[in-house]
Formats: sequence, C-alpha cells, structure tokens
Amino acid sequence: MALSHLASSSSRFANLLKPLSSAISLRRPISTDTTPITVETSVPFTSHQCEAPSRSVETNPKELLTFFRDMARMRRMEIAADSLYKAKLIRGFCHLYDGQEAVAIGMETAITKKDCIITAYRDHCTFVGRGGTLLEVFSELMGRQGGCSRGKGGSMHFYKKDSNFYGGHGIVGAQVPLGCGLAFAQKYSKDETVTFALYGDGAANQGQLFEALNISALWDLPAIFVCENNHYGMGTAEWRAAKSAAYYKRGDYVPGLKVDGMDALAVKQACKFAKEHALKNGPIILEMDTYRYHGHSMSDPGSTYRTRDEISGVRQERDPIERIRKLILSHDLATEKELKDIEKEVRKEVDDAIAQAKESPMPEPSELFTNVYVKGFGAESFGADRKEVRATLP
Repeated sequence: MALSHLASSSSRFANLLKPLSSAISLRRPISTDTTPITVETSVPFTSHQCEAPSRSVETNPKELLTFFRDMARMRRMEIAADSLYKAKLIRGFCHLYDGQEAVAIGMETAITKKDCIITAYRDHCTFVGRGGTLLEVFSELMGRQGGCSRGKGGSMHFYKKDSNFYGGHGIVGAQVPLGCGLAFAQKYSKDETVTFALYGDGAANQGQLFEALNISALWDLPAIFVCENNHYGMGTAEWRAAKSAAYYKRGDYVPGLKVDGMDALAVKQACKFAKEHALKNGPIILEMDTYRYHGHSMSDPGSTYRTRDEISGVRQERDPIERIRKLILSHDLATEKELKDIEKEVRKEVDDAIAQAKESPMPEPSELFTNVYVKGFGAESFGADRKEVRATLP
C-alpha cells in the first residue's frame, strides 16, 4: 500500500514538472536565420561627383549577431593588448583600434578574400577581419614564432597573403601607392577584384597620396582609397592640420563618399557601392568618420589634446558595438543575457589565445638573416670589418 502511494506521488510530481521542462526546452536560442531585415543607416551618405547609395541596408539576424561577436572579439583583443603592453610583454610601437571596429567588419562583409586590403600600422583588427586568428595576433605582438609574421613584424607589420592582406605599414601613407600597384595587377589580370588602400586623416596631406590618386584615375584602376578619419593625426586635430577636412572631396576628379564609420551597416553599404563603382569606373574615395578610444599609440595617453568628456560622449552616442547591440535587442534577436554570454565567451577566447601565445618560442637568431634577399641567391653576411664571412643567407 505504501509502495503504491509512493508511486502515485512520484507520478503526480513528474506531471507537475512537465510544464517546467517544456518551458526550458522551448527557451529561444540566439537567432541564426537569414531572414532579410531592412535597416536605415544612422546618417545619410554625403557624396562628391557620384550618386550616394541608398540609406536602406539589407541585413539578417545571423549577420547582426556575427557583427556583434566579431566586434566584441576585436574590442577585447585590443584591451588585452593594452594590458600586455603595460606588463612589458609587448614592446616597441603598438597602435590600438578600439572604437573603429565597424570599419573592419563592414568592409569585410561587402567584399571577398580575393579582394586586396592594405593598411597602415593600426592593423590588428583588419588582420582578424581577413581571417587571422587571435593566437597569431598575440604571438606576433609578443614577438613569438607563432605570429603571422613569425614574430619579426610586431604590431605594425601584420600580413596574411592567403587572404590578400598586404600589411600593416609603418611609414605614413606609404601603403597607398602600393595599394595602387595591387589594383594595377588586378586590372591587368582582369579578375574583377578591387583593392582597398586604407590610410588615416594624418596621412591625407601626403604628396604620395595625390600621386597615387592621379595614376589610378588615369588608368581607371579598381582602387578604393579609404580614409579612416578618427579626427586626430597623432595628437593633432584635423582642423589644425588640414585647410579642408572634407577628405572625401580631396580627389577632385575622383568621386568620393563620406560614411559614418561607427555604423557597420553604413560601412557595408558604402564598400559594396565602392566596389561596384571601382570595377566599372575606376578609383573612388571613402571617408570613414570614426573615432579611436585609445591614444595614437601606447605612448600617448590620448587625453592631452582632447577631453575625457569628448571620449565618453562618443562612447555613449556612437559606439559601434552598442549600436549593433541595440539593433539586436530591438528586433528581439537575442536577450541582454545572451549577448552578455557572448562577451564572456569572447573574453575566454582572448585569454586562451594569450596563454597559448606565451608558450610559443622566440624566433631563432638565424631568423635575422631570412626574408631579406631572394632565396638561393648566394648572398653572404659579413662582420663589421667586411673581412670575415659570418653567414651565407638562405
């Protein structure tokens, strides 16, 4: 009798749990579907010598959540690099990209890995956008063999040839003519791809930029000149360095477009438009109106030439990650907790990559002599007295 009473109690208890278990099983997963969503850009595009693209951008839940995760990963990566630099695990120059993530993310969404990208020294996030790993990033920053440039390039010289990322360059503006060379090769090969040559507002007054624009326009090269205008060239505000800060108009005869570079969807729309234009008509300039939260480099506190209120104001009103977060929440694509969980996962990814990078060995001393001359050329290295041969280079 007691056993039968116990069995019936267990049965009633199981029935009580059924609604709870079905509620748990029906908990909505983070959306990954590709149902189209149309979103309007934060501000209109401003054009020069061309028709501006539509403000209405088509996206989908999967893309928006990918934007959020990828930008959160980039942000966390750069914050971690700050800490590693202060701990003296990263040495030399180090320029961080936090605040500008929407440019890297939006650009990648509009193009393919067959298209080329070449940029200046603020290159960590662009490299990750091209498919580079966190392990490669931190290994390179710490000068380890596992880095994307085998530990010999450091922060300013990331590189990924298999994704047509031709680097980080340390000489201000020098990458722009090289980008035009890549575009010339693309036109010569007739492979229907384009090159994005990125530079900052501090490089926008360089003579070589105008030389590159001229030859690109003469030859109708598929070159897209991207000015990442974060409004300060090192510690100099744009208005102090440029008589005309309308960088998208600087090409004169070359069309241009001003874009909200803190809006990933606006960047996507602009880059898609620019690629189509460049393949048909030749070069175009995109001015990305963006902002960096860190100083110019790790040696710059970033607060002597601008106020802390200015920085916090941009964070509150224009932060690219927060914009995507609000969009996701407003379309009920994920909950606030689910987005927080993504950020926790990203933090762990970064921490794990740093731990692995620390285990990567330093380059062998013999690596000093590699990647200097063409292999098998028989070049020799001498001592300071030019008499004793120290090494035959590979």
